[in-house]
Amino acid sequence: MSRIGKSPITIKPTVAVTVDGRTVSVKGIKGSLTLVIPKGITVDVKDQIILVKTEANDTKMNALHGFVRAQMVNMITGVSEGWTKTLMLSGVGYRAVVTGSDLIVTVGFSHPVTMKPPPGIQFSLTEGKIVVTGIDKQLVGQVASDIRKIKPPEPYKGKGIMYEGEHIRKKAGKSAKGVGGAPGAVK
Repeated sequence: MSRIGKSPITIKPTVAVTVDGRTVSVKGIKGSLTLVIPKGITVDVKDQIILVKTEANDTKMNALHGFVRAQMVNMITGVSEGWTKTLMLSGVGYRAVVTGSDLIVTVGFSHPVTMKPPPGIQFSLTEGKIVVTGIDKQLVGQVASDIRKIKPPEPYKGKGIMYEGEHIRKKAGKSAKGVGGAPGAVK
């Protein structure tokens, strides 16, 4: 059994979980999410506690066991509290604007880049930071990654779009031209 998978999940009072065959539905104040359970994994809901069990005890099933349990915890947190990912813009003239639901990013290209949010995702700006919010943790992370890919931080000055708290390893750059003599010179 997976160490993560065998621990029970406590359901919050504002969340309703229903199991219908191989589909688990989680409903809360922020919305609802569904998860299709893979074969070999069973989900039992009793008295505000969810137990995820596996039928076989091999490596692949242990991995799925822990994965399904982690997905369910993320779903419960998502429908009750939501997920956010914050990105920072670093660079002269780099800016972002939210128009309607679209995010328009100007990061040194000849044109502004427009991103349309997938269903369930909202963009907002706070103090020059881009905040991506939603109830699906995987989708929030994917959209934040797509925004970062527009202009990833470069290693010399650190200009670009980066996650909040992300540390960029900077490179030294070119060394001075005349140091060390001419090419082929004896040192």
